[in-house]
Amino acid sequence: MKPNTMLTTTSLLAIVLMACHYTDDVLHEGGLAVNPAGSLITILILFVWLYGTLVLGERRSGHIIMLVGSLLATGIPVIHVLLARTVLTNEAARARGDYFFVWTLLALGVTGLFGLTLAARGLASMRRKSS
Repeated sequence: MKPNTMLTTTSLLAIVLMACHYTDDVLHEGGLAVNPAGSLITILILFVWLYGTLVLGERRSGHIIMLVGSLLATGIPVIHVLLARTVLTNEAARARGDYFFVWTLLALGVTGLFGLTLAARGLASMRRKSS
């Protein structure tokens, strides 16, 4: 598979995982009424990331947007681990969907790190071609 196709696919998957993760965050915190400005900012970030992936994917600016998005995706699990308040181990917590929440964090971290690597390699190859 071509590196640019892998980067686009990885970036799209990370966008979907980020949206799932944000949805789960909102549900755990008590709904959209908690922070409506955060929802608008999230929509804007996901839009720019999606535009950079699909429209600008072949350009340097698209690679930079995907690099920043991948960096954000990689940082989300790190932030959650550093800011974790409690560890949910009881049956009621598992019934709430925390398995999906943790799985999404892991998938987001791996996908983000892979996308970060691919975007950095893509930018480096663009730099070599222009020299």
